[in-house]
Amino acid sequence: MARVYTSEATNSDEDSPRKGFLSRFPRRSGERPRGLFSRWAGSGKWRRGIILALLAVALGFAFILHAEVPNSIGNIGSLWETFLPWGGLLIPVLLVCALLRRSVTALVALLLPTVVWVNLFGGVFHDKTSTASGDLMVVTHNVNADNPHPERTARQLARSGADVIALEEVPSSQSDFYEDGLRKSHPYHKLAGTVGIWSKYPLSGARTVDIKMGWPRAIRATVRTPKGVIAVYTAHLPSVRVQFKSGFTAGQRDASARALGRAISHDRADTVILLGDLNGTMNDRALAPITSQMRSAQGAAGKGFGFSWPESRPMARIDQIMVKGADPVSAWTLSPTGSDHLPVAAKVNLPG
Repeated sequence: MARVYTSEATNSDEDSPRKGFLSRFPRRSGERPRGLFSRWAGSGKWRRGIILALLAVALGFAFILHAEVPNSIGNIGSLWETFLPWGGLLIPVLLVCALLRRSVTALVALLLPTVVWVNLFGGVFHDKTSTASGDLMVVTHNVNADNPHPERTARQLARSGADVIALEEVPSSQSDFYEDGLRKSHPYHKLAGTVGIWSKYPLSGARTVDIKMGWPRAIRATVRTPKGVIAVYTAHLPSVRVQFKSGFTAGQRDASARALGRAISHDRADTVILLGDLNGTMNDRALAPITSQMRSAQGAAGKGFGFSWPESRPMARIDQIMVKGADPVSAWTLSPTGSDHLPVAAKVNLPG
C-alpha cells in the first residue's frame, strides 16, 4: 500500500514573526507597502485641508504685497505693516492645524509664507553691529507726560554716554526736571513745546519745524561736532489709534510725516540725523516721505527688531533713529526709565 506523505509548512504566516506583523496591514493585490508618511496622511492627503492651504497662500501674498494692502478701509494696510513681523505667528498656527488635519497640501502651501517671512525678517537676527566706536552717540526717548520719575529718567539719560539726546512728550510741568538733570552733561539745549534737543556740543540755528499740528512738535538744530557741522531733527508725530468703528486712525500722523519729509528733503546740510517718536515702523508706507530718503540705524547696524513700545512688552519699534550722510555702526535699546517707551540709542560715523 502506497504511503501518502503530507509535509507541514515550516514557515507559515503564523510561525513567521515578520509575516505575522505585516499581516496586520492588509494590502490590495499589486499594491506596494506604504511608508510611514503615506500611512499618516492616508489616501486623501492631497484633498484634505484645501481651505488651510488657501489661507497659507493668502498669508504669503499678504507678506509679499504688504504695500498693496489697501488703506481705503480703516487704514488696514498701515495697521498690517505696523505689526508685520508679528504676522509670522500665524505660520505655526497654520502648521499645527495642517498637522492635525493631516493635510500634505496645506503643509506644502505653508512653504510660501515661511520663505517670504524669512526673506523679509530673517536678516534682523543677524548682529550687524560694528566694532567701530563711532564718532557720535545719539539717543531718543519719549519720556511720557505721565512719567512718575522724571528726575530719575533725566539722570539715567545723562549717564547714557550720548553726545546728543532728543526727548519727546516733555510736559511743561516736568520740563525743569529734564533741564536741571541734563544741564551738567549736556549744557546746550533747545526745548520747544513738548520736544527738545540736548547736546554736549554747541547748538545753533535751533528752530521749530511745522509738521501741521498747530503747536511745536518738531525741532531742527545745527550741532557743531568735532567732525563737523550736522543737522539734527527731533520730532513727535501724532499718535495713531485702533478703533472698532474707524479702524486704524492715522490721517494726522500721515500728514505730519509728509511735512517732516519735505523739510528734511529741502535741508541743505550734508549730514542729517532724525531722532524721534514717529508713531510708525519702518515698514509703514505712511512714513515713506521720510524713510525713502534716510537709513534706519537699527536696520543698518542693530540686532533683532529693536522694539521700543510698549516698555513692558515691546511689540513695535516706533521710536526711530535715522540718518542721511552718515554711517550707523551700532544701534540698541536702553534700560527702562519709567516711561511707557524704551530709549533707543545709536552710534554713527560722520563724514570727513
